[in-house]
Amino acid sequence: MQVILLDKVVNLGSLGEIVKVKDGYARNFLIPSGRARRATEAAKAEFEARRAELEKAAAEKLAAAQAQGEKLGGTTVKLTQKAGVDGRLFGSVTNHDIAEELNKQGYEVVKSQVRLPNGPIKVVGDTTVTVALHTDVAVEVTVSVYGETA
Repeated sequence: MQVILLDKVVNLGSLGEIVKVKDGYARNFLIPSGRARRATEAAKAEFEARRAELEKAAAEKLAAAQAQGEKLGGTTVKLTQKAGVDGRLFGSVTNHDIAEELNKQGYEVVKSQVRLPNGPIKVVGDTTVTVALHTDVAVEVTVSVYGETA
């Protein structure tokens, strides 16, 4: 199925491109989330009429994400979890925990924006994680996990 992208999609294309994707991907993800439309002649004409408006909105989103990234970059998140004497956690620190703590500090972050390169954190210490605020804006945040003996 051919679709017109209404937003930049990672590994697919940017605003205004007409790309061919699998039917299920278009019907179940791209179209319902508002990132694409079917590439019919009427949709192409409507898109060209609204192109400037959509590009302006995309630029505003990018600018807002960059501004938030400037504030968020280099932030340290401190979390305390129950741990054994050898430094391993009884549970783990997930992207949900990190996003929740960042929200408490005043940053608007959704758990899907927190990228844990090696999966959930399971040891005490400092770990660097990436927060993807936009497809073009990703900042590094340090997560310090402290152990609390039971």
